[in-house]
Amino acid sequence: MLNQTKTELRSLLIKQRRSLSEKDWKEKSDRICQNLKNNPLFQQATTILSYFSFRQEPDLTLLLSNTPKTWGFPRCVEQSLTWHCWQPGDANHTNHYGIIEPDANLPMLKSSEIDLILVPSVACDHQGYRLGYGGGFYDRMLSLPEWNLIPTVGIIFDFAYLNSLPIDSWDKPLNAVCTESKFIVSNR
Repeated sequence: MLNQTKTELRSLLIKQRRSLSEKDWKEKSDRICQNLKNNPLFQQATTILSYFSFRQEPDLTLLLSNTPKTWGFPRCVEQSLTWHCWQPGDANHTNHYGIIEPDANLPMLKSSEIDLILVPSVACDHQGYRLGYGGGFYDRMLSLPEWNLIPTVGIIFDFAYLNSLPIDSWDKPLNAVCTESKFIVSNR
């Protein structure tokens, strides 16, 4: 896979992810949620940043019900992400990328309030590097001093957990990766 560019790898893995049947996608997503729920990093967190599933990313909505946790979801604002408190029933809309976002009027969260960031990923590797969609939103955010000490977990399906990924100087490794079969602390 190292011989492929990020663009080629991204295309291949998104195609593979989108080929999952609805049943497989849901079952794998639910197992990811269970692996997260069983992990101390998740259990100890009170305020967690998550994402709305896009292009058949793992769906984490199972985590949102019957929980005392505060949830934050991103809005793309120019080249940055802003984070807003959101819970089921709150307003949201679809942005120009086709991604669901919380309503802009919902309360914003600051980095100092966050205990854990669940990072949507196309792929992750053993060193904790992730392949995103190429926009750099998470890499820019995680490179800022106020965000880079908050624990991060890449969320992917097993087939997207690779030995290594092509990386660039701006790529920021994650602390851990969660798939439907395991929770892995990164080797770095």
